[in-house]
Amino acid sequence: MATYNRYAADDIVISTDKSSTSTWSNNTNNLTVAYTASSQATFGSSTASGAFRIDVYNLPTSSTSEEVQYSALYGNRRGSGSLDFTNDTGSFGLNASRDIYSQYRNLVFGTELTDFTFDTVTPDDIFVINVNRSRYKQNLKPGTLNLKLSGSNGEFFLTDDSITKTGSAVITNIGRQFSIVSGSDGVMSGSALGQTTQGSYGLFYPDAGILLFNAAAVSHSVGIGVIRTDHTDGKNNQKFYNSISRSGHFIMDSEEKITSQYYFTRVKNKEFNYTTNSSFIETDGTLSFSSMNDNPITYITTIGLYNDNNELVAVAKMSQPLTKDFTKEALIKVKLDY
Repeated sequence: MATYNRYAADDIVISTDKSSTSTWSNNTNNLTVAYTASSQATFGSSTASGAFRIDVYNLPTSSTSEEVQYSALYGNRRGSGSLDFTNDTGSFGLNASRDIYSQYRNLVFGTELTDFTFDTVTPDDIFVINVNRSRYKQNLKPGTLNLKLSGSNGEFFLTDDSITKTGSAVITNIGRQFSIVSGSDGVMSGSALGQTTQGSYGLFYPDAGILLFNAAAVSHSVGIGVIRTDHTDGKNNQKFYNSISRSGHFIMDSEEKITSQYYFTRVKNKEFNYTTNSSFIETDGTLSFSSMNDNPITYITTIGLYNDNNELVAVAKMSQPLTKDFTKEALIKVKLDY
């Protein structure tokens, strides 16, 4: 009576597919309405959380089911636009905006000696959208970014250039890098990357959930009104968020690679026709039911996958029992996704 059968090499097939869904909670396609916490709107001090980031929610923070969608940040390599942490001599520029710029510079380049360059321009400051890690699966999906910014100069549509420049992503410490450009659905408007005199609009890191913007180019085109005065709380991250929320248009998908392993389980006519249930066998070794002697019938309900140590590692359940006897064979496909 067979109990274990080893799968042959050609019984196992591996397939890989990609699955995508909206980045935002509840599979919301377009984040048209968002909310912030009132505690972050008034910074209060140079070390308050609002001085570093503005967390953006899908529901009011008074709700019991609100979730952070992304954070809006402002960084300046010289520390302008933020209050200094202390007024001590030598502390000039040691503040939130400088910390934010250094943080993302370290993430991307692995050093604080390299500055962000957008096309051929190296500005002092950046805006950042950092998508909450729980909002996306394996990575953000290139070609699905559609962001509208609204300011005193009007509205501007931004996307990444992954479709325009298919296969030309720059590889960094945090994965692929695409440019953020004027356009839609991954297609750049025009042919010049430097779409403003201040350089290109930004950089997109889909594998890290980061959108990093050239604050000079965005502020100039959109009309955000960035304050770069030293020792001053410019509330620039709040202004950047306002330009996003006023437009009410932020679409972006996430995706994941799903690997499926198929096990073609072959049950031949002479196999698995007798139950292993001990109650069917008498003490003298005969079967409890005489009908099972000449015409045994079993019902396949479960398939167990075992490792080489005969340890059960996975179980597949049949949707309904499958009748098995000496006149029947079965081919059952078991699928494992991971």
